[in-house]
Formats: sequence, C-alpha cells, structure tokens
Amino acid sequence: MRDLTRPNAKLPAYKRFVDGGFEVFTPMKEKLSVQGGKRVKEQVPFIHDLLFVHGAREDIDPVVRNVPTIQYRFVKGGGYLNPMTVRDSDMEKFIIAVKSSEDPKYLLPDEITPAICGKRIKIIGGQLDGFEGKMLSVRGSRKRHLLVELPDFLAVAVEVNPDYVKLL
Repeated sequence: MRDLTRPNAKLPAYKRFVDGGFEVFTPMKEKLSVQGGKRVKEQVPFIHDLLFVHGAREDIDPVVRNVPTIQYRFVKGGGYLNPMTVRDSDMEKFIIAVKSSEDPKYLLPDEITPAICGKRIKIIGGQLDGFEGKMLSVRGSRKRHLLVELPDFLAVAVEVNPDYVKLL
C-alpha cells in the first residue's frame, strides 16, 4: 500500500489500519531527532509511503475509498488494477527476521548487487532456525549478516551468530 500523507503527519496510514483492526507491517528505522531541546531516538518508517496490510481486498477497499491519502501499489505491466501482493510465507519470514535483529539494515532491490551477495547459507539454531538466504558481504566487518528478501520490493540484512551459519 502507499501512504500519501506527509512524513510528519499525526495520523499516518499504518496507524489508521491498526485502528481498523488490520495486521500491518511497516519497515521501521531509528532516527535521532530533537524534541523540547533534547535528543530523542524514535522509530520512523524506512520508506515513508510503504506499508504492508494483511487482509482480503474486500476488507481493505472501504478504507482505501474513505481515506484519499491511501492507495494500492500496482504491478507495473501486470494488467489493469492488479495490486502488488506478497505471499504470506515470505512476509512472515521477513517480519521474523526484522524482529530478531536490533539493527536491521534495509536494502532496495537496485542496491543488491552480486558484489555484496556472498554464498548461500542456512541458519541452524537460534531465532532464525531453518532460514536460507545469501550472506551479505560487508567489507571490513567481522559480523555475519543474512539477506532476507521480499522479491522485487525490499530486502533486509540481519546479523546472525557465526556458529549457526551452514554453507550450502
């Protein structure tokens, strides 16, 4: 879904959907801001206008019709009014990966190049047990990161314990 409100809006779209009883996921990042003369860390959306809403189109349509700042994202070249969708299993894995990390690093599809993608790995043990993906290579870093992707949307790199990594 797309949220066309301003980044500093008091009631962004993801809050409207939560208030409406929908399950919503918005990739968040930490931002340092000044409030009342003090520095405060706050969670803000990684991409302001991106949110994922879990529900049937029949249930979401009334909200989209009543709130002019909420729109569907449509598949480019995918037919007339064909909204973008993500498989439930892919979204669940993505959310689990994001919640397992204190500092997830989000990447857009055009930022993922063969130079930063390492070998295919599988995680054995820990919160991400059974996850498969590519290892993210960060030059000069001793930490291991697993790259979990939502195809054509977004990817997240989460830190994993090197003891749990198995090369495929």
